[in-house]
Amino acid sequence: PSLLQLPLSGVSKTFFIALQQVVKNTCFREKGDFLALDLGGTNFRVLLVKVSDNGKQKVEMENQIYAIPEELMRGSGSELFDHIAECLANFLEKLGIKNQKLPLGFTFSFPCQQTKLDESILVSWTKGFKSHGVEGRDVVSLLRKAIKKRGDFDIDIVAVINDTVGTMMTCGYDDHHCEIGLIVGTGTNACYMEEMRHLELVEGDEGRMCVNMEWGAFGDDGTLDDLRTDFDREIDAGSLNPGKQLFEKMISGMYMGELVRLILVKMAKEDLVFKGHTTPDLLTTGHFQTSFVSAIENDKSVEGLVSVEKVLRGLGLDPSGEDCVATQRVCQVVSTRAAHLCAATLVSVLRQIRDNKAAERLRTTIGVDGSVYKNHPQFARRLHKMVRRLVPDCDVRFLRSEDGSGKGAAMVTAVAYRLATQHAERQRILDALRLSREQLLEVKRRMGEEINRGLAKESHDQATVKMLPTYVRSTPDGTEHGDFLALDLGGTNFRVLLVRVRGGKRRSVEMHNKIYAIPQEAMQGTGEELFDHIVHCIADFLEYMGMKGASLPLGFTFSFPCHQNKLDQGILLKWTKGFKATGCEGEDVVSLLKDAIHRREEFDLDVVAVVNDTVGTMMTCGYEDPLCEVGLIVGTGTNACYMEEMQNVELVEGDEGRMCVNMEWGAFGDHGELDDFSTEFDRAVDDCATNPGKQRYEKMISGMYLGEIVRNVLLEFTAKGLLFRGKLSERLKTRGIFETKFLSQIESDRLALRQVRSILQHLGLTSSTCDDSILVKEVCSVVARRAAQLCGAGLAAVVDKIRQNRNLSKLKITVGVDGTLYKLHPHFSSIMHETVRDLAPQCEVTFLQSEDGSGKGAALITAVACRIRDAGQR
Repeated sequence: PSLLQLPLSGVSKTFFIALQQVVKNTCFREKGDFLALDLGGTNFRVLLVKVSDNGKQKVEMENQIYAIPEELMRGSGSELFDHIAECLANFLEKLGIKNQKLPLGFTFSFPCQQTKLDESILVSWTKGFKSHGVEGRDVVSLLRKAIKKRGDFDIDIVAVINDTVGTMMTCGYDDHHCEIGLIVGTGTNACYMEEMRHLELVEGDEGRMCVNMEWGAFGDDGTLDDLRTDFDREIDAGSLNPGKQLFEKMISGMYMGELVRLILVKMAKEDLVFKGHTTPDLLTTGHFQTSFVSAIENDKSVEGLVSVEKVLRGLGLDPSGEDCVATQRVCQVVSTRAAHLCAATLVSVLRQIRDNKAAERLRTTIGVDGSVYKNHPQFARRLHKMVRRLVPDCDVRFLRSEDGSGKGAAMVTAVAYRLATQHAERQRILDALRLSREQLLEVKRRMGEEINRGLAKESHDQATVKMLPTYVRSTPDGTEHGDFLALDLGGTNFRVLLVRVRGGKRRSVEMHNKIYAIPQEAMQGTGEELFDHIVHCIADFLEYMGMKGASLPLGFTFSFPCHQNKLDQGILLKWTKGFKATGCEGEDVVSLLKDAIHRREEFDLDVVAVVNDTVGTMMTCGYEDPLCEVGLIVGTGTNACYMEEMQNVELVEGDEGRMCVNMEWGAFGDHGELDDFSTEFDRAVDDCATNPGKQRYEKMISGMYLGEIVRNVLLEFTAKGLLFRGKLSERLKTRGIFETKFLSQIESDRLALRQVRSILQHLGLTSSTCDDSILVKEVCSVVARRAAQLCGAGLAAVVDKIRQNRNLSKLKITVGVDGTLYKLHPHFSSIMHETVRDLAPQCEVTFLQSEDGSGKGAALITAVACRIRDAGQR
């Protein structure tokens, strides 16, 4: 069981317990020593359960029963738990194990609300308990506090369960068909294995979960009013909890004797028995005990009547033979009604299980415990007979729990202890991927250092963050106008765009574009062939737009590694993304494009700017918001740019104004700056990449790698038996199979666990469970959160640098953002924003999502360059 969840639902306060059916099969793997504490009445037991596994599972138990004095049952809660702790210490001392810290399972048989396996909030006392200061509080915390106060021993309280669940678990150990637990003793209750799909208050819809019914409260809403008698109402009125546990008051041992007493008093007053006489004992509440009912009904005629006479004389009565027969008959009627009511509700549970399984005939076992069921001579037989009469299509076996609920609690504890150990191991692994605020501040500081190294001429060559000048010297000011062409080349398709920019009060940007394919032979042929194809597509676009022969300024988004010495020049350093056209590397791509235009001799274009997609994003958002001076891409890759003071850009002459710097920050960490934040999973991803040792920051952040980090974590979990039952699928072993889009889908708040499981099935994990889905979701969350925080730390360094450049105590700035990870992941953007706010508190940062940064941005850069050029000519 990974979790106990007990939210309230309906009149009966139905509680849900995450003790799934797998527990009954799992517990056979457990071994070790476990303590159990069984509290549910005036006595409680402490048990030591030894589970050994020498080829065959063996369970040995030692136990001690302790009394709870009545003054503690109704006195102070702290004194009650001090008494329990004292008895526990006594037990440990007797067995010589006081110095051992053993795991303990706590059977606490009162209505509780649970959200965790080791937390149980008492809703209300029952069974005559009224200790004050306990209702509404966690009983595990109260017990821990009492143990800590003593200071002479320590235990690990792993699980708290209800006695009904403990009974089912105990009997389930011996009979795997056991899926119902029933208690009929001082109180009464039942639990059973319900289909997860029916438990709307618990996340997940696969497998089964044990439901603790708390059926003693059945009827508290008036459902049983037509079956309740004046005697039932009188018992309720005189109880400690009037109006509550009405079903329990018609069935359980705490009230059965009292019901008989009230009936006898009524009959005596009406001169039907005892010649109309009563005695003080007969008139005293609680003096006719339920054990008397068992004694009176024990055996047949003569012996039974002897028991009746003995009981009645003990109450100061002088019964006749007829009085004894009448009293015996009253006992039979009361106990029979209790057995039949219990049977009727049990039948509802059996029908529910049968319908869940869509079985024509159900074969199941009910684990039963409780003094009434065990000690009353006829109760069990009447219960069995009525159940079989009401559901003839169910083969029901009743299995008495001989070891009480303590053994069940110990077994749940054994499973929970193993699962807690596994959980701790999983968290230990995931903790390496969790970054503290101090670590993020250190990332910010190191990024700041690398920014300065990249800007300085002396250290530029050694810097990992290259801080490349873009020769873009201004963001849009709103006066730009005219028609501009833009080319967007970054993959196997490229776009040609016509962008109409209108300035003034009604400023707007209107775009028309057409997408063209680049054939494989052009990608891998000669440079001339590639650029001739590009120019052919431009000509086709101009004709399509009715602008054949026009000469327009052009901006070229060229998303390959380039070195720039001016705005309209880009020296290709290296082809990537499958391009291999010869004669291009080391050449100016603007010159190659112009040469191709001249070869065609149809039109002329003024190539004004070669730009990077990050700069395009900044410019696009800058047109909407003049405060936008930072561009950020978080998609397949990641990069950032910003407006730097010219005096700091040492690679370019001049100190006046500002220039946009393309940071190329994906390479941050390539000289070991991130080694102490890097994990074994990052190293595994880097080792298998096409560029090992390069782009280390990008590999911890961007969409191209996050899925692969998750896959490596899942492999580690599975290898350690912490996930997928330790069984790997061949598909999960395949590099790149866990796509980053799965992270976005899995982390979507709208996605049910069943849909998470369908993604896992796509990965060949056909036997994955709900718990597996929850864990995979957690891994995705941790990896994505770290990526967003690392990105936020880098961005915090950038905005703080701008603030310091300008000697401002407070900076107000906008960041233009683009990229699939930022746009599509359900939580990435909010975590990144939160990180920037936290790490750069003196900067008020607004984030503006870019639409079509790489196309529109290139045109806007061209428009700004034309504005500046025209102004210079004037």
